[in-house]
Amino acid sequence: MKAVVKWLDNMSFVGESESGHSVVMDGPPESGGRNLGVRPMEMVLLGMGGCTAFDVVMILQRQRQSISDCQVELSAERADEAPKVFTKIHVHYVVKGSGLDEKKVARAVDMTAEKYCSVSIMLEKSVDVTHDFEIIEEA
Repeated sequence: MKAVVKWLDNMSFVGESESGHSVVMDGPPESGGRNLGVRPMEMVLLGMGGCTAFDVVMILQRQRQSISDCQVELSAERADEAPKVFTKIHVHYVVKGSGLDEKKVARAVDMTAEKYCSVSIMLEKSVDVTHDFEIIEEA
């Protein structure tokens, strides 16, 4: 896998992925940025959320669960001093559907955390990662 990050101006950068997609990253005004895009550490958190949401949806679909929505809410804490790495990340899954089996949802969440989500498994080596979930029943 390859990617290229190009400096635009001030503290703005555009990242281009090998698959041909681009994303703008920028810093806050106090660091010389113009707040035109997400921060790099936000990208890491978003990447983790996207990776784990992808897994949960795929696992539940394969289990023939009637899932209509999946939202992943992530909250992270960072170190106070540089490097300001993540120290804790909590992942909360909100899964909506009709007649969802709680044990299957729990299993999907466990499977992404323990086996499938490359991003969270990589981060877990140095960050305290926790997760929980809720199910919202739709009529």
